[in-house]
Amino acid sequence: MRFYRALLHLFPRSFRAEYGAEMEKDFARAWAEAGGAARTKVLIGAAGDVLGNAVRVHLDILKQDVRYSVRSLRRSPGFTVTAIVVAALGIGATTATFSIADHVLLRPLPFRDADRLVKLTENHTSSGFPVIEPSPANYKDWRRMATSFESIEGYGGSGATLVSNGEPERIFGAIMAPGAFQLLGRQAAIGRTLIDSDATATPSAVVISDRLWRTKFAGDPNVLGSTLTLDSATLVIVGVMPSDFYFPAPTTDYWRVTTFNGAADENRGNNYINVMARLKPGVTLAQAQAEMKSVAEQIAKQFPKEQTGKSVNVLAWRDEIGTQSRMMLWALVGAALCVLLIACTNLANLLMSRALARRAEFAVRAAIGASLDRLVRQMITDSLLLAAAGGALGVMLAVVAAPLVVRLVPFGLPISEVPPLDARMLAGAGILTLVTGLAFGVLPALRISRTADVTALKEGARGGTSRGTERMRSALVVAEIVASVVLLVSAGLLIEALWKVQSADPGFRSENVLTLKTMLPRPKYAPAASRQQFYRQIIAETRALPGVDRAAYVSFTPFTMRGGMWEVLTTKPDPTNLGGFEAPPDVKRAALRFVTPDYFATIGIPIRQGRDISDTDALDTIPVAVVSESFGREHFPGQDLIGRQFGFAGAVRTIVGVVGDIRFRGLERTNSEPQVYLAAFQQPNSSIASFYAPQDLIVRTSVPPSTLMPAVRGIIRKADPQLPITNMRTLEEVVSLETAPRVVQLRVLGGFAVIALGLAAIGIHGLLAFSVSSRVREIGVRIALGARASDIMWMVVGRSTTLAVVGITLGGVLAYAAGRSLQALLFGVSPANATVFTAAIGVSLLMTIAGSILPAWRAIRVDPMTATRAD
Repeated sequence: MRFYRALLHLFPRSFRAEYGAEMEKDFARAWAEAGGAARTKVLIGAAGDVLGNAVRVHLDILKQDVRYSVRSLRRSPGFTVTAIVVAALGIGATTATFSIADHVLLRPLPFRDADRLVKLTENHTSSGFPVIEPSPANYKDWRRMATSFESIEGYGGSGATLVSNGEPERIFGAIMAPGAFQLLGRQAAIGRTLIDSDATATPSAVVISDRLWRTKFAGDPNVLGSTLTLDSATLVIVGVMPSDFYFPAPTTDYWRVTTFNGAADENRGNNYINVMARLKPGVTLAQAQAEMKSVAEQIAKQFPKEQTGKSVNVLAWRDEIGTQSRMMLWALVGAALCVLLIACTNLANLLMSRALARRAEFAVRAAIGASLDRLVRQMITDSLLLAAAGGALGVMLAVVAAPLVVRLVPFGLPISEVPPLDARMLAGAGILTLVTGLAFGVLPALRISRTADVTALKEGARGGTSRGTERMRSALVVAEIVASVVLLVSAGLLIEALWKVQSADPGFRSENVLTLKTMLPRPKYAPAASRQQFYRQIIAETRALPGVDRAAYVSFTPFTMRGGMWEVLTTKPDPTNLGGFEAPPDVKRAALRFVTPDYFATIGIPIRQGRDISDTDALDTIPVAVVSESFGREHFPGQDLIGRQFGFAGAVRTIVGVVGDIRFRGLERTNSEPQVYLAAFQQPNSSIASFYAPQDLIVRTSVPPSTLMPAVRGIIRKADPQLPITNMRTLEEVVSLETAPRVVQLRVLGGFAVIALGLAAIGIHGLLAFSVSSRVREIGVRIALGARASDIMWMVVGRSTTLAVVGITLGGVLAYAAGRSLQALLFGVSPANATVFTAAIGVSLLMTIAGSILPAWRAIRVDPMTATRAD
């Protein structure tokens, strides 16, 4: 019998009260009439009957509650729209940021057994590179010696000029070891992926992306066997990858096979390939790391000159995300949670205010037999309906906001840039909506429904409220202030950091400078003579344009491709041992740039000593170099640099000039990187040298640079109609792109802060206004007993000030903790920055006091006769 009584609790209390006793009698009668094994049948049948009927009863009540809630909410359109918008803002912001965090940090990568995929990199402790790509020679040794992996495969980035009908287009691809696709576990959507025989096939095979297939081949299903011309090579298409394949980056459009067996690939200092591997089942990351440490030690014993000081890192693929990107994601999530908290406190206030206004209705319903749980169910249904409508609108806002928010999270994972609108995202939004509706609907419902008796009719007339309700309101005000302070301080710290970054001196002058990239394809421009002829023609014709002051070529424009690091031999350089990566392991490095004459004057880098690169610096003259001031401090401290010699990039170089330092790798890099500028007309024909061939044209103008873009493009088109021209923009735009992620960060966080501040201001005003209106009788009595207007004013404003102080104190502590967690994003700004905290505290205090002014003004205008006559 006890079991059956427990089963009856599956029914609503009101149903049990009306039918429970009769159902117990029916069960007792059936139990008594049955005997032995028949009672088991009675028990099972009764349990099934209760379960089925309980579900139907709950559904019937739910339908009634929903219909009643819809009618009730339709009668209060202002309240309904406000509650839905508030819920949508909170749920939308949180859904957008959580979906991005899930997409980047949590969701499995789109490959087979992605949790076992790892990347292998090298650590060159002697040359200051904690993470660097390995050389093909080391990669091949790893494949031969390591046993912790099912397979180890190499790949690398590639770029080529796509020659088709129309203007040449520069596209990006990848070179892959034959087994790379098999390691990833992905098949082609059409045709096949790369195989071993493709390495020796003539013509070479290529697999293309879904994007390239649709844009260049109009989605032709018979594309297999068609040819594709990249640079001057004709390739045969053997496969098309699915639309969701983004390896190794979302911009990859083609894949070619390679075995990394070229002559340069035997050089263990030629670090340029990426290596991925799949752990064997049961092998942990730590075990693989221990084995690769042993493998690196064995290789170092065989090749001590090249390998001493080098080790191997085994990294889970998710660890590819940079610390700043990961931190920014969690900062976004925290900001969204602050917005959600403020939105939910406003929603709770709206629901509580509405429930207080309906106490007389609840009292009447209770008087005619409505149970407490029935009233609570009705209020929770109201809350869930509002949250559901807000959640649906919030999902739409999240879909619109996600592409904008994701721009501030640069990452290198092989996934789509924008999270998809799929079941996972919808399920997350649904859970968030449910939690929001329940968490902030239950407490007001319980608080108000406890007074749903006949006495509530009198309390409703007097307008009084319980101490518990006042405490809840105070807690909501404090919560809104805390969240506002945290968001304001976080946004303020990032604004301060942005100003500091933007005020940093890059070391060159970016105003009135036009830049563009002309990728010189091989083999056409592999010979040094062909490149030199191209440079001379383009520079001469560009300088002849009206409005052009200077023009020059450089390997890499500042802040674009960061360039390569080569060893510097400063002690008795040996002409027989000057390969760029063959130096002893304790030697230091410097960045390499090839430049044409007049480059420094064109970009505005001051020459501190000596001379510029000259037209006479040719292949048949002594190899010369212009170095940066930081190069001198690091390699020849306290010495006169002019005339000094050092081994660098395959030759003994003589220093002929010293120039100012620049922040080539970005404004946030505080230490100047040693730079070596070599004469473009002394560049040899080697493949490594041609990789560093000047490809960026820099033009200083006396007119707006944008007005010269068509003329410069025409000069290059005349020189080579098939040469792709990319990244045509001003140098100021290049510099501004350096801070673009921070600008987007600020816009998003600033947007969250503005939304939160607006919601908080409205919510605080509403909470305080309702608190005053519920104490009208008390205020009237105070005035009748002689209270002055200033006393009433201070009673309201003083209470709000007290709440503000409590909220600001708690918020300040949490804001400082948030600032400490954002330290890597602050560019030297202290997380306890006094200016930022003062501004945030001032805004929050003013917002709270301003929210209490109007309620206080209404309070002092209360007519004591009218207020006390309410009874």
